Amino acid sequence: MTADPRRVVLASASPARLGLLRQAGLTPEVIVSGVDEDKVHAPTPAELALALAEAKAAHVAARPEVFGALVIGCDSVLELDKQALGKPADAEEATARWKAMRGRAGILQTGHCVYDTAAKRYESATASTVVRFGEPTDQEIAAYVASGEPLHVAGAFTLDGRSAPFIDGIDGDPGNVIGLSLPLLRKLLRKLNVEITDLWT
Repeated sequence: MTADPRRVVLASASPARLGLLRQAGLTPEVIVSGVDEDKVHAPTPAELALALAEAKAAHVAARPEVFGALVIGCDSVLELDKQALGKPADAEEATARWKAMRGRAGILQTGHCVYDTAAKRYESATASTVVRFGEPTDQEIAAYVASGEPLHVAGAFTLDGRSAPFIDGIDGDPGNVIGLSLPLLRKLLRKLNVEITDLWT
């Protein structure tokens, strides 16, 4: 008889990340970290994504009720012109963002941190995926922004939603663009002596 899998906690409110983990056979609980992202700073977009992921995982891992669990923290930013772009503040910003992105390529940086609360140690890394944007018309951008979707996702776009027709392609892991790189998660778990297959339910 096999032991029950380790408890897994996702320190993120992202339905896309939760969906990816469930598709991979995990059944995580969700505990939102409540980290003030505006207070986290780093010199590059990749380092910022990593710092945010580490802060979220550490914040949830410090709660006594999650002792023994594996806590997964993630955060994504779009790197364009060496700037880190998160969720747009409003429709106007989302519109300007899309007009700046179309016909160009950006790098979706997703920081990952896995905290083993039993061992009191963590592993973290950033996954990078190049995103090649198409050239939606002004009317298409207006319709997309009016849908509300870009206000809820890093970079004002997502691969698994209404913006998919406006993305010509990617170079790298598509899951990373959606919110979480499962291959990188597997590697981080192995560094913590945890096999992802042991977390399947």
